Amino acid sequence: MPIQEWRALAGELRTLLSLEHAPLAITFSAEAPVGVPAYEGVTPEPMPDGRTGKVPAGCVFWVKAAERTFTTLPEDHGNCSVGSMTHGLKTMAEVANNADVAALLASGWVTPDMVPKIPVITQRPNFITYGPLQDTAVDPDVVLLRLNPRQVMILHDAIPEMRLEGKPQCHIIAIAKEHNEVAASVGTTVTGEELLEVVTAEALTLEGDDPA
Repeated sequence: MPIQEWRALAGELRTLLSLEHAPLAITFSAEAPVGVPAYEGVTPEPMPDGRTGKVPAGCVFWVKAAERTFTTLPEDHGNCSVGSMTHGLKTMAEVANNADVAALLASGWVTPDMVPKIPVITQRPNFITYGPLQDTAVDPDVVLLRLNPRQVMILHDAIPEMRLEGKPQCHIIAIAKEHNEVAASVGTTVTGEELLEVVTAEALTLEGDDPA
């Protein structure tokens, strides 16, 4: 879709859903996107289990992307084992013995029987690019929305087949990309007051003209 149409669609979504935060474009690619800067940040010394990355968890990129467009490498996401797995950057076998996975299981936040059922991106990307939808120069794989419950209800009216998912929140990215389904996470939030919604690019172009 032409760049100007994504910009227009981003504006329509903000207006029709009364969004406080701009819709975000997320794109997975084998090649580095032309003209997009790499995410700047310091990679600390690895933890005892080998984890390190430019942010504490990949979902931090969602917050940063509200301000600007940037691209990331797989190793930038390495602090969060679950996010690395759902985004196709590491396998469950590679992260199973990491301390953060052990902590999640010990707390009961994720149970062992849930782990094999967590959706993941099947083809490992070399780059993941984040940024405001209005600024995207390519067709994104998915669009991330930060919504309140009322906004989720409005979007559900427009897309009745939307899936309501629990935790971990990042697996809705895989649901959208791999299965071309719209999904919302009600398990955890960015701020404690919002839900996360992931919409496929195809769903937006077909149904997103009038979510009200």
